Amino acid sequence: MNTKKVLIGFLAGTTAVAATICICGYGYIFKALRINLKKGSLTPSTDDEEKFPSNPVSNFKQKSWHKHSDYNKKQLSSTLLEELEKTNASSLVVIKNNKIIHEKYWKDHDPSSLMNSFSMAKGILSILTGFAIDDGYLDSEDQLVSSVFPQYSESKYGKYLTFKHLMTMQAGFDWEEEYNHPFAENSKQYFVDDLAEQAFKTEIKEMPGEKYQYQSVAPQLLGLALRKVTGKSLADYLSEKIWQPLGMESVAKWSTDEKGMEKAFCCIHAIPKDFAKIGQLILQNGNWEGKQLIDQKYCEKLLHPTPENDAFCYNVWADNESKIKLRFFYGFLGQFIIMIPSENIIIVKTGIYNRLDVDQKKRPLQVKILAEEICSIFSD
Repeated sequence: MNTKKVLIGFLAGTTAVAATICICGYGYIFKALRINLKKGSLTPSTDDEEKFPSNPVSNFKQKSWHKHSDYNKKQLSSTLLEELEKTNASSLVVIKNNKIIHEKYWKDHDPSSLMNSFSMAKGILSILTGFAIDDGYLDSEDQLVSSVFPQYSESKYGKYLTFKHLMTMQAGFDWEEEYNHPFAENSKQYFVDDLAEQAFKTEIKEMPGEKYQYQSVAPQLLGLALRKVTGKSLADYLSEKIWQPLGMESVAKWSTDEKGMEKAFCCIHAIPKDFAKIGQLILQNGNWEGKQLIDQKYCEKLLHPTPENDAFCYNVWADNESKIKLRFFYGFLGQFIIMIPSENIIIVKTGIYNRLDVDQKKRPLQVKILAEEICSIFSD
């Protein structure tokens, strides 16, 4: 066998495959391989902040949580510890009555470690939408998206699309949410160089507002619209409206594409104790230290499920059926900000586990376990 011919044939075949991949619009796969081989895990991780460019979310006058009198004194139950260890938890923070009562970190993480929000960012984006309404950049959540991006007025269904549809996952895009293969739109979204191009190319195939379908292109379009109406980057607006007023303990990072557009569907990297402040703000209906930062009625809407899906609000999940009623921000691989109004408890948990069991409404069962165990341990 002629080794030289075999090698030439192999290289030619590889080149042809690579060319075909690029021509078909999947060139981002090579970027994904390059980034992941160079900087760690081959799959998305809570420790991805160094893999991508980012915009800083600056803080001002840092304020640490006051410590509860029982801070880290109570033992976590064996049930809770087994669940956390089984699902590769990296952090657990519990806030009780506006004071930190417990924190624990795993796998070389500590209180200063920045964790990837993944889709918890979608809920944070909905909060920013409320601020944009308060600031007069938007009339209401019922404003048409075509008022910001006129091209949608020419679309059969897009002309009916509102900001609320984007937040409640009722936009009707031609988009299948899929995380398990490299050719999916979600995989492309995570690594693509131009998020705006991808979002604007995604057609709206159904009448908005008629049914729920989780689609990560919706918050990306929402983020593009917020940047346009405010004239500010999402990171700067987040800093202005939340990070600085709440006295966040650490500067955060919001991952971007190569053009500087934030990944609005995900990827705010922050310390868990700062994520907890976002949960506390919303639990308090937008009030912080006696000052109403965001309209109370909007916060109530933010946490109110829609008729189309009683487990989903404005990019925040709901559970009204369980014994412990709660709301939670939910990110890929098991990132949670859980709000329990009856106990005035906030739980933040981060980790890397892609096999969480879910109920019929796609809610992770772990949220219920965390809520029940922690309420039992830290009840008054």
